[in-house]
Amino acid sequence: MSRARKPEWLKMRPPAGERFTEIKQSLRERDLNTVCEEANCPNLGECWSGRNGPGTATFMLMGDRCSRGCNFCDVETGGMDPLDEDEPAQVAGAVAEIGLDYVVLTSVDRDDLPDQGAGHFAATIREIKRRDPSILVEALIPDFQGEADLVEKVIDAGPDVLAHNVETVERLQWPVRDRRAGYEQSLSVLRQIVEESDAYAKTSLMLGVGEYDHEIYQTLADLRGVGVDIVTLGQYLQPSRSHLEVFDYVHPEAFETWRRVAEEELGFLYCASGPMVRSSYRAGELFVEALERQDTSLDAARQRAREAAD
Repeated sequence: MSRARKPEWLKMRPPAGERFTEIKQSLRERDLNTVCEEANCPNLGECWSGRNGPGTATFMLMGDRCSRGCNFCDVETGGMDPLDEDEPAQVAGAVAEIGLDYVVLTSVDRDDLPDQGAGHFAATIREIKRRDPSILVEALIPDFQGEADLVEKVIDAGPDVLAHNVETVERLQWPVRDRRAGYEQSLSVLRQIVEESDAYAKTSLMLGVGEYDHEIYQTLADLRGVGVDIVTLGQYLQPSRSHLEVFDYVHPEAFETWRRVAEEELGFLYCASGPMVRSSYRAGELFVEALERQDTSLDAARQRAREAAD
């Protein structure tokens, strides 16, 4: 297949501004990783700045090398380092220093660890909440190979939003994802989040990898069927020539159609949908806006967070 040229709507502006510089400096001083930088996210500056509400920075825990080799992802595979036991405190310190009130935590896959990193996730959530229980924490977790007790470890730490990305439709799980991942396994993680926690459940889909419209609809219906509250849809962009090629570039109008289907027909709390959207795109702002549409204030969400911490 010949390489298609990127359309006009995918042109990106480099991140800039005082807030961007401040956050970047704090992260470097603490030797912390963000998926915003590691995955070359096109929205880095916009999310860090926060246009209409709390800015979003997504901390990537447990190093910058992954135990899996998904064909869409720019994070390097293999050669993982031991866990940094100081990382939970360093992340909590950076959150306080930057002044974030909505934090996203994600990680590489760490199948090499006895608990696949679930305890490290939990420790980081608890440390952030210990310092300030009103901070809203979104945790974007791996599938932990479908081991329910490991998902439970993260649930018990009390995140406000708990996410796991299904990434693509069932037919394309391979070659898009590592063979250790899978559609039913991801659905089981999301189902457990819904059934065993008070957190809002969230997931994400990439479009443009060869899926059909009926498969997108079926995936959204499956996700809503297990109780997922929030979904994001974005355009897959090939990180390098060695990664999965883009099958097609989905028009912004199609993304808007899928947003309406997700919110108005299927009843998701909100759907962030657009070519540049990624799973943590403006997560804090959009979450707050969705709460306001439900007549639930940010203060009420923070109170709920405090009560959960107690």
